[in-house]
Amino acid sequence: MLNAIRKNGLTLAIFACASTGVVAVTQYLTKDQILRQERAQLQATLNEVIPHELHDNELYASCTLVSDPALGTNQPQPVYIATLDGTPTALAIESIAPDGYNGAIKLIVGIDNQGIILGSRVLAHQETPGLGDKVDLRVSDWVLSFTGKQITESNQAEWAVRKDGGQFDSFTGATITPRAVVKAVKNTAEYVNANRETILNQPQNCGGQ
Repeated sequence: MLNAIRKNGLTLAIFACASTGVVAVTQYLTKDQILRQERAQLQATLNEVIPHELHDNELYASCTLVSDPALGTNQPQPVYIATLDGTPTALAIESIAPDGYNGAIKLIVGIDNQGIILGSRVLAHQETPGLGDKVDLRVSDWVLSFTGKQITESNQAEWAVRKDGGQFDSFTGATITPRAVVKAVKNTAEYVNANRETILNQPQNCGGQ
């Protein structure tokens, strides 16, 4: 009986080791696949906020980290540098709108060397379906209203929702969300305009990007 118990124990141990090995290999292979998918999604988003004709480099690989309260968080945020023949042409920068209705809203904004917004996208949010989620391009084209706009000393007041005297539409029953995004895009663009040279002179330090 003792031998049978030992045999069963050995069998279970071998099975456990084999199962652990299978799980480890699966996780390793899945991790690589997830990383490839995330990189492909990131590249697709970057190409939406910085037109192809403005760069000939791999945007996701040309990345530096910056920190500033103007970006809505104390956590470092990635900036992707677009270059054409080695010359910087635009930046795509991630930032946070911390005051969304249901929490923080993660954004990315593309801005050219003249401070003109090339595109913007909401990367993540928890806003109410049918109301605040209209900031998401998959729901409505509202976020496209930033494209082609520029912040100047004379148009500061226009960078607000119409309810606050600005130029951007709000949503019926949901003003807090678009107000938060407009404010965040404005702050992000102003940060880039004030710190462009500093950003471009930083080392590329996004690590796993």
